[in-house]
Amino acid sequence: MSLHRIVFLLSLLASSAVGAQGFSVLVTPPRIEATAKVGSTFRDVIEITNVSDASSHYRVYTSDWTLDANAAAVFDNKLAEDSCRPWVGIEAKEITLGPRGKRRYRFEVAIPKDAVPRECRFAIMIEGDPETVKGKLAVPVSGRIGVIVYLAVGDVAPSLKIVTTAIKNVNGQKLPALKVSNTGNAHSRLEGYAELVDANGKLDSGPGKFPDIGRGNPANCAGTTGRRKQADSRAGLSGENKRQT
Repeated sequence: MSLHRIVFLLSLLASSAVGAQGFSVLVTPPRIEATAKVGSTFRDVIEITNVSDASSHYRVYTSDWTLDANAAAVFDNKLAEDSCRPWVGIEAKEITLGPRGKRRYRFEVAIPKDAVPRECRFAIMIEGDPETVKGKLAVPVSGRIGVIVYLAVGDVAPSLKIVTTAIKNVNGQKLPALKVSNTGNAHSRLEGYAELVDANGKLDSGPGKFPDIGRGNPANCAGTTGRRKQADSRAGLSGENKRQT
């Protein structure tokens, strides 16, 4: 990463609030999941709030994203292959909010009439102006926050399959584990219960804990009882914003 520009990225799957240096912003909702028909135009609104006591300037743009090996979102401004971001129109590339100011920010997705059923997936990024962090090495730093959008276009669905089962050592603890793949064309969230029987026939059950998985890249899911976590299995879709409104 260039020393001339370091970006702190925060992608949130709960109510999105960030305060870093001079970047203090709240964005709701943090995630949008919706459906649309081929040939239609989907429209929605996010709300951006400046929670600082000073006026703030923001740059707004779209980004593609994928999952890394640890099931964390990785954002990329480069237009990915088979991206749906050329369908996306945003209200403004730059906005300024006064102290404690709030704005309802519009965006739309114009789906072509010849589009094939798919999950259109992208992120709307809100980025603050760069600020210089004082220290031995002065580096311009900007904060940004992403709202993830899942738009199911036409008849799409996930297709989940348990690939293997095993016992794995996770952080020094032996746990039952599943390898799950998603070969469908839409994401899914996994929830499950593990029923464990010991050598004496005693049954123990509870919610399973599953990480995120992606299509074509099966993930190892270590199941523990008594703890619960929703997880996304995401189809391999992508999206640079060619269209502005």
